[in-house]
Amino acid sequence: MDTDQLIRTLAADNAHRARPVGYALMLALLAAAPVSLLMFFTELGIRPDVMTAMRNPFFDLKFAVTLALAAAAIAVSLHLSRPEASLRGFGWLLLIPAGILTAGIGGEMMMPQRLPVMTRLVGNNSRACMCAIPLMSLPLLAGALIGLRQGATARPAIAGAIAGLASAGLAATLYASHCTDDSPLFVATWYTLSTALVTAIGALAGSRVLRF
Repeated sequence: MDTDQLIRTLAADNAHRARPVGYALMLALLAAAPVSLLMFFTELGIRPDVMTAMRNPFFDLKFAVTLALAAAAIAVSLHLSRPEASLRGFGWLLLIPAGILTAGIGGEMMMPQRLPVMTRLVGNNSRACMCAIPLMSLPLLAGALIGLRQGATARPAIAGAIAGLASAGLAATLYASHCTDDSPLFVATWYTLSTALVTAIGALAGSRVLRF
């Protein structure tokens, strides 16, 4: 093979190289997002008192928790897409949303409350939360797994579980704008249970879809 032919071969190989995992994941999530948005606006919608609720720091806290979860999980997913990667050095990112939520619970406990603890924990929307977040997560989870297939993870089940966390975080952000239960205790209980369900689905799907 002469030099010119070698250059052409290398150029052709570079032109057909797979997209970076981050780019593929972004495209896949953007493609899946309209499905989750359609589900949200068709069945739920934004709570009618949202402008008043925005003055409540615990309403804002819900978004801080869910967005921190989604961002941390996406970062860890991209890290795990490399075959040599492990959770060491990156797993701590997943503690950020837990820390924010713990601080919120502590802040609420120090404030005078009109409602008992169990009333705030159970809330009025626990059933809707347990249904809506997992259902809206599924299109996003499918998109995340498709995007992560561009990588080569050595831990497909763990990578799938983290993709589930990211999907649940994004879906929970949508749901938070509908939910009228703003107590951090409610978020810690029902949002966490919903997220755990999606994480388990992600682990099961990832163990098959992300295997190479």
